[in-house]
Amino acid sequence: MNTEPIQASYGRCLRDRNFITGFYQRLQGKDPRVEQMFAHTDWPQQQKALRRGISAALTFAGGSNIVQGMMGQMAEVHSRRGRAPVPPDYYTYWMDSLMESVREHDPKLTPKLEAAWRDALEVTCRFFIDRY
Repeated sequence: MNTEPIQASYGRCLRDRNFITGFYQRLQGKDPRVEQMFAHTDWPQQQKALRRGISAALTFAGGSNIVQGMMGQMAEVHSRRGRAPVPPDYYTYWMDSLMESVREHDPKLTPKLEAAWRDALEVTCRFFIDRY
């Protein structure tokens, strides 16, 4: 999968400081249980982790092995045995919130590019769900 157009879209989104903040507001609004998961969050650290995580997810979806170790570590953190377990059904909330944020912050987003985003994110979501 060629993720260059998605990476460019992500770069456009990151130009606005509110991209990550807005994502988390959307995510927490999806379900009260999600909001509870973030009750004791160090937000500056979490926002940095998400920025790196999305970049790694896109690289991973592109077929690169460079981020394989990082992806494995993130999947373990979010597994039922990890320090921040994420039940499999919550990944729909994550993807929907991220795509809503991308639609708001990427003025060049097209339906084709949005579909490519979803395809790429599905690779990572499936990886995490399989390791839950």
